[in-house]
Amino acid sequence: MKDLQLDQTSRRSFLKTTGHLMIGFNILPLSFCQTKAGQTNISPYPGIPVRPTIDNKLVDSWIRLDADGYLTVLSGKQELGQGIKIALIQIAAEELDIEPGRCHIVNSDTGQTPNEGFTAGSNSVEGSGSAIRLAAAEARLHLLKMAGQKWNVATDNLMIKNGVIKSPSGEEISYWKLLEGKFIEAQISGEAPLKSPKGYKYVGQPLEREDIRKMVIGESHFVHDLKMPGMVHARILHPPSYNDKLKSIDLSELEAMPGVLKVIKNGSFLAVVAEREYQAVKARNLLKSLAVWDKIPHDILQETLFESITNTPGAPEKVKISEGIEETISNASINHRAEYFKPYHMHASMGPSCAVALWEENLLTVWTATQGVYPVRDTLADLFSLDKEKIRCIGSPGAGCYGHNGADDVSGEAALIAKEMKGKHVRLQWMREDENKWEPYGTAMAFRLSAGLDPEGKPLAWDSIVWSDSHSTRPNGKAGSFISARHLDPPVEFRKGGFSGGSHRNGIPEYSFAAKQLHLFNYDGPLRTSSLRGLGAYANTFAMESFLDELIHISGNDPLDFRLKNLEDPRAKAVLEKLATKTNWKSRSNSGNNGFGIAYARYKNATSYFAVLAEVEIDIGAKNYKLKKLTGVIDSGLTINPDGLKNQTEGGMIQSASWTMMEEVNYDQNGITSVDWSTYPIFRMIDVPEVEVHIINRPETKPMGAGEAAMGPVAAAIANAVFDATGSRIRNLPLKPEKIDWEAIS
Repeated sequence: MKDLQLDQTSRRSFLKTTGHLMIGFNILPLSFCQTKAGQTNISPYPGIPVRPTIDNKLVDSWIRLDADGYLTVLSGKQELGQGIKIALIQIAAEELDIEPGRCHIVNSDTGQTPNEGFTAGSNSVEGSGSAIRLAAAEARLHLLKMAGQKWNVATDNLMIKNGVIKSPSGEEISYWKLLEGKFIEAQISGEAPLKSPKGYKYVGQPLEREDIRKMVIGESHFVHDLKMPGMVHARILHPPSYNDKLKSIDLSELEAMPGVLKVIKNGSFLAVVAEREYQAVKARNLLKSLAVWDKIPHDILQETLFESITNTPGAPEKVKISEGIEETISNASINHRAEYFKPYHMHASMGPSCAVALWEENLLTVWTATQGVYPVRDTLADLFSLDKEKIRCIGSPGAGCYGHNGADDVSGEAALIAKEMKGKHVRLQWMREDENKWEPYGTAMAFRLSAGLDPEGKPLAWDSIVWSDSHSTRPNGKAGSFISARHLDPPVEFRKGGFSGGSHRNGIPEYSFAAKQLHLFNYDGPLRTSSLRGLGAYANTFAMESFLDELIHISGNDPLDFRLKNLEDPRAKAVLEKLATKTNWKSRSNSGNNGFGIAYARYKNATSYFAVLAEVEIDIGAKNYKLKKLTGVIDSGLTINPDGLKNQTEGGMIQSASWTMMEEVNYDQNGITSVDWSTYPIFRMIDVPEVEVHIINRPETKPMGAGEAAMGPVAAAIANAVFDATGSRIRNLPLKPEKIDWEAIS
């Protein structure tokens, strides 16, 4: 190691020289590592040589047939709990006719897997799944040709069963024997025949997920569970608020604490390293009491946030324009205008962000729960002015996140600390206060909607004005993406970008309005923001489907009939029709203390179709309401794993309900006040309604992303149900009971 010449080290030799190979170095207990109690986790496929992905067009950049009889699937997408590991295995196993039990998967490792950017936008199955399917089909064809040449038999006359090719005369050879330990050097042409859905054995089946089994029985699974030889523990002290600067601190008492190995101070960046975790926690608490800060208060307060947003100066971004639309709405027989608001939301990950980092000379390895190992690697390279080929980021499961939470920041901080502790694995975990105060939130958004109908209720025109902060400040190769890089001396510059990237999602209704218009205002708000599940689609759909419900009520139409009458896509109609059947919409019972609300959207107007019915029950005496049941219908095209699709949809429905009914980030001039589960409550088990999901499977169509499809429609359905039960239209989230006009309810 000491003699390693960094400037002469190639990517491949770096991986070999550092010893950080998947062969014999699986310290992280990954789901494909089957071991008995007391055994060390090692690779179950030691026969295949490891090599990094060098060309995404190569078959073996996506799938590799290991010398000991396994198939390894490689994906640059991170497993976030959405079940992509088993889904991607099913896709590859299907095309290659290999039983899924003989398949492993490696996710998100810059040393082995393809660069697929971020795991975001519900595109893992659409993107990675499609690439893996094409690679598997190409491999199948390549192997059939090899066997055909070996036996002088046409490939059409060969059969495959569980990875064994058979000839009409009874000759047999396995894929592995045929390859003799070599890689498949073929390129993906896109012309290899794909298996017909009629012949599927594994795709469409509810195969069990190994990660769920591990979580249920309490096995090590998350990045938090990592245990490395000689590992030390770190804690960081962030400033009290965004713009505060460290004024002074005396470190002598800290450095004398038992177990403390190092105290790090660089500008306003403060960290402690200790032999044991609790020693680090105690040192961090003392650090907090000793630090003196120059305070810079927030200038935009929570109570004036809506006014500040809607008074954003400048011209809007014009996404879609229809001339004369304002006049059409004003002259319509039925016209309506309303404003809506969504507050800042947290990711509220159940486990605070955590990462492990190791520096060896100038070689850096980070185990991280990021959703983009390659972008984080490139951002670390910029932070340390280090060749990115000298950095390896290994994706490890985090404790709950759809979007950009603190996982990237803690990875950068762990690396900063590890640089001061060369040769030691440094484990850094945030405190709950760090997680709540410093993660990038889902942005606050504001809406001003107007529309017009003719006397018969036919849609004429729709106008949307949307205000939104950025939905993407993810790591982008610039060190300023890491929050603590901005606290160093000198501080690293950060420039916000990506304003409208997610603001417009579902901002234009699918309904058959003759004219539609959308204007976007980019608002630079007081709190840190980035990607949160669904991005702008959640709030846009809440506002749009709530406003549509208001129009329907004013025009005297039925909420279901109006939607069916004014949607042209037959698949959109199908999810609503199935919802009506499954919920007995026409004969639903309204006892006087309950209400029903419908909502629909096609996520991003381009992927999964989702319709939902919410049922609420009101308690006039207690001035409260309860969400009793959510029933959803989803069409995601070809269903790879129906159990996984239901899990994703149910989870999205419950998380959306929690956002919609409870969640908002509170802050004052001194900073964030939502610092724990008491000050930022989320759904508990007692709050979770009955949830029912029905799938429309379409094997003849491509699979579509589903992880974020439920978020927006659920919010609107609950708001519509509250209105149905109480007559109170709540337009600013969350839908708290105190916002209902209880006195008006007879």
